[in-house]
Amino acid sequence: MRLLVVGANGLLGSNVVHAGQRCDWDVCGTYHSTPPDFAIPYIQFDLSASDEFDAILEEFEPDVVVNCAAMTAVDGCETDRGQAHAINGEAPGRMAAACERAGVDFVHVSTDYVFDGQAREPYDESAATNPVQVYGESKLAGEQAVKDAPGEALIGRLSFVWGIHRGSGELTGFPAWVCDQLESGETVPLFTDQWVTPTRAGQAADTLLDLITAGATGLFHVASTSCVTPYQFGAVLAEHVGSDDLLVEESTDDIDREADRPAYSCLSVEKIESTLDQPQPTLREDVDAIADSLG
Repeated sequence: MRLLVVGANGLLGSNVVHAGQRCDWDVCGTYHSTPPDFAIPYIQFDLSASDEFDAILEEFEPDVVVNCAAMTAVDGCETDRGQAHAINGEAPGRMAAACERAGVDFVHVSTDYVFDGQAREPYDESAATNPVQVYGESKLAGEQAVKDAPGEALIGRLSFVWGIHRGSGELTGFPAWVCDQLESGETVPLFTDQWVTPTRAGQAADTLLDLITAGATGLFHVASTSCVTPYQFGAVLAEHVGSDDLLVEESTDDIDREADRPAYSCLSVEKIESTLDQPQPTLREDVDAIADSLG
């Protein structure tokens, strides 16, 4: 199996590369600005120039492409709508079409931010979408572009992604900040009025490859089974590094940001558990899996 990872130097992309290598797949990749620290063939590629993707497919001749690249700065998308829609909304459809022309399977990664946060039960794949910010709007447009393209693609929605960057070996995202604060003795203000189902990048990568191996297509939610607030997530981390007395409750109303966030974007993972016939992890299990990296 020859796997091409678009966005190989991102957090998720680095984990997809790592997972592919552990499966003894032949892995290659693209990067946007910084070359990945992997011993794989790679090439620079900007999603805003997605018309160049046919040439990349011709060069690498993959069996499957996993698109992990995106404009993920939620507030940045709000201030640059055009760029967000070009990268997140339009490019994935063109890439999916290029893959179909080349006879290559295509996997696209999306987000829980396609939902408006009005629910109070985890969203399943059939739930109505209604993004409340440009980031979610552009990612939803990307999902639709992939669905409208010829062929049968696989789309995975992730939530609150975190984990170990497999190029650097460093803990990345929310837990890295929380642990750094705790270890330095600084207080850690964390939201108690936002609910997510955190997705560990390594677990997501393994799950996406399991879906590829199973020949799955269509839309799947990929996340832990734990619907938690950032404060509750921080409390799990504090159990490993101590100093839970430094956690401070905070409201999203206390923060002025360009873009709104859904107050509730927990994802139901029943479909993927049924399809793969295996349970998805709890947040605590995911944290235990990388405990040695928590400091």
